[in-house]
Amino acid sequence: MKIHQLTEEQAYTSLRSSPTALSEQEAQRRLLEYGPNHVEAVEEKHLLPSFIQEFIHFFALILWLAAILAFVAEWREPGQGMAMLGYAIIGVIIINGMFSFWQEYRPQEAVAALRKLLPHQVKVMRAGTIRQIPASELVPGDIILLSDGDIVPADCRLLEAFGVRVNNAIITGKSLSRARSSGHSSEDEAQNSHNVLLAGTLMVSGEAKALVYATGMHSEFGKIAHLTHYLVATAA
Repeated sequence: MKIHQLTEEQAYTSLRSSPTALSEQEAQRRLLEYGPNHVEAVEEKHLLPSFIQEFIHFFALILWLAAILAFVAEWREPGQGMAMLGYAIIGVIIINGMFSFWQEYRPQEAVAALRKLLPHQVKVMRAGTIRQIPASELVPGDIILLSDGDIVPADCRLLEAFGVRVNNAIITGKSLSRARSSGHSSEDEAQNSHNVLLAGTLMVSGEAKALVYATGMHSEFGKIAHLTHYLVATAA
């Protein structure tokens, strides 16, 4: 069964957690196991070498050679229009190079924009004590506290909910806020379940206590970021 279909006690058991949450030692161990709770950045490349590369690859070199031959032909037999052809070829090289360069950086910009949507700090319970930690240090099994205006830092299952409404537009594309409550659910998909809050979504109102079950690239938000990177990169 999926975690949103479990009872509260079963949810704790499935994540090897408890109502007093994880110890600091166990949280650190899980951080090493699961990795930090953030969207992975696209590998950055230096601008100048990448820009130059767009004009000196094999196809571009062939076009440069064609342009040079056109200018040589114009020099040997003026008035044949070969110079115009040479300029046209150079124009193609420049336009293609600029477009390819822009396409190459679209994945980096798209994922960078998604990374900014996640919060930097979060209230978490560790060993029964509430404290504030960087959201990147959250791990499955953590218990977090949320209130209206908060961005949900990870996929989590509600344990307590008081007047909770959440905007899931970043995940579903639907801007209407939805009521959320605790208790197990019979829904098949987590994003449709009343007892689940997904990373990147906005708490419109209410207060909540929730059990984290997926972080970083394992969350629904992380999967969208990965798909965004893949689709834009393959289209480049």
